[in-house]
Amino acid sequence: MALDRWIALILAGVCLTYGYTAWFTMDGELAPFMQRNPIWPSTFPKVLSVIGLAASLVILLGLEKAKVQKAEIDYRRLTDYHLGQALLLLGLMVAYALCLRPLGFLFSTSAFLILGSFILGERKWLVMLPVSLLATGIVWYLVQQVLGIYLRPLPGFIGG
Repeated sequence: MALDRWIALILAGVCLTYGYTAWFTMDGELAPFMQRNPIWPSTFPKVLSVIGLAASLVILLGLEKAKVQKAEIDYRRLTDYHLGQALLLLGLMVAYALCLRPLGFLFSTSAFLILGSFILGERKWLVMLPVSLLATGIVWYLVQQVLGIYLRPLPGFIGG
């Protein structure tokens, strides 16, 4: 079996577990006033699990394959691919998660976007900086002001 199908099989298992949790265990302890709501806290996880399972089954059954055969990923030659970039991005994601609280949302997210685009090959600093700063500011504003979810904007030592 090809590597993409193995990954799809693993994702199907994750989606099944996530879906089981969303359908059968999340809503058991809802408050009585919430049980009459049209949208429950488990609605989005239910939708995600169904979409993820459907996408995994499409790959497992080979329905996405066109008549023209594309080159498949050869797991024996993983070093021929951009494995360094992928590992650096994974490390950057872990560093972002660890730095989010102590350094604040604005700095951590801006640094993540700038460094992530640099790792992926973008070298136009005049494009990278304004786009990442603007995107970070817009996301912070939407989450903080529109949704009302508190995100520490600045590092703790500055007063965030």
